[in-house]
Amino acid sequence: MLLIDGDIALEDVLRNVVDEARSITGARYGALGVVNDDQTSLAQFITSGMSTDMEEEIGDRPKGIGVLGSLISDPYPLRISDLSSHPDAVGFPPGHPPMSSFLGVPIIIRGETYGILYLTDKIGWSEFTEDDLALSQALAVAAGIVIQNVRLHTLQQTAAVQEDRTRLARDLHDRVIQRIFGAGLMLQGMTAGVAPDELPERLSAVIAQLDEGITELRSTIFSLGMGGNDRGIRSQLAALVRDLSGIVSFTIALRFDGPVDSTIPHVASEHIVAVVREAVTNIEKHAQATTATVFLSARGTLCRLQITDNGRGLRADWPSSGGRGMVNIEGRAQGLGGSFGILIAADGGTILDWQIPI
Repeated sequence: MLLIDGDIALEDVLRNVVDEARSITGARYGALGVVNDDQTSLAQFITSGMSTDMEEEIGDRPKGIGVLGSLISDPYPLRISDLSSHPDAVGFPPGHPPMSSFLGVPIIIRGETYGILYLTDKIGWSEFTEDDLALSQALAVAAGIVIQNVRLHTLQQTAAVQEDRTRLARDLHDRVIQRIFGAGLMLQGMTAGVAPDELPERLSAVIAQLDEGITELRSTIFSLGMGGNDRGIRSQLAALVRDLSGIVSFTIALRFDGPVDSTIPHVASEHIVAVVREAVTNIEKHAQATTATVFLSARGTLCRLQITDNGRGLRADWPSSGGRGMVNIEGRAQGLGGSFGILIAADGGTILDWQIPI
């Protein structure tokens, strides 16, 4: 039951279940067969108690015939003192260890058979007991809850990945393409005639527009290239921004530049998430801002986090008015060998500038 809230892969859950079933019943061998979608055979068969050499000698995994298959067509607990005496017994393949006593229990999820727990050869006893049956049934109920939880978590992750893909496509259109389109219009305007002394300024504006577009495009490409990594700093910050957006009174934009997921170490990611949370909270408390941008970049050996808002700017008594939060942010940077500062934004707001080596 402790696995219910755990972040664990389905394959590991199934293996833990069959290992636990062997442990609580004293079975020499155990297996968990996952039933296929048609409820006609076994799509997956996970074993416990056999050595690698033994499994290789047996060969192909069972598909669900004989006694194993009887539990698919008739999903009720089955306790047998001698497998060979059952009318559905078909014998064992060459290299298979001898097995006598047997206990089979279905794992039911939402009224359908998900899989079967198979246990054989109770150590020190001629057959499995009623207590073994009761314990196995209780474990099967718990396993059904855990498996359903993992499947729902997987669906949620898939939905989150799709949501990220949709967001990236929207950002690509709304920000990158619009920037490039705007730069094209500026260049087109120059062909109509621009005074020579205005040309450098106009070209600088076009270059800045294209640079912004390239930065956004690079960020999008890196996001797509990570394949939906739910543990990377991108996903962590995206989740944090989603949560904070439902709390604060201003809009939060999130931007990346460079391979942040692959180059920023895990320990630094934890600090970055904490800094963003602290900074956004401070903006809500003090800045009276309407927008804020969280920008994280990884270039060479430098990781840089900049959080910009369009609020009322720094108070005259800064930095003493910064509070404990700013002290914590600075301490996190220094602890990683980096630096922290507060800058004045062009529109009068503030820029939190946090840098660490990577």
